[in-house]
Amino acid sequence: MAQVIHGPGVIKSSLPFSAAIRAGNFVFVSGMASADEEGRIIRDTFEHEARRTYQNISRTLAAAGLNFSHVVQARCYLADQKDWDAHNRIYRDFFSEPFPVRTTLIGCLGTLVKYEVDVVAYDGNSSPRST
Repeated sequence: MAQVIHGPGVIKSSLPFSAAIRAGNFVFVSGMASADEEGRIIRDTFEHEARRTYQNISRTLAAAGLNFSHVVQARCYLADQKDWDAHNRIYRDFFSEPFPVRTTLIGCLGTLVKYEVDVVAYDGNSSPRST
């Protein structure tokens, strides 16, 4: 049975979606962007939006008892190709080897945000990505 993840710092929204759902040993985190806890978008530079996005993901994972080492898949969305190098640099600040599998789509966000990320994490006995 699926369980909605709630907790301090988990984004709330009036839109029809859950920030995160636990299904078995997996936690699925909805697309996160540069937003406050009430889900209001905070427009900023690409770097600040990306870091705020990962901070939102971090708080959501923490509410599920997890962290970035539990992430097995990441899907990243960039509004503009020019932010590719910054995206990869900032991504490495939050993920380390072995990296989760990743898909990156460019030019699909419109103008509301510059960056969005959704992740899937695995909640096993230890970090699934440790070697």
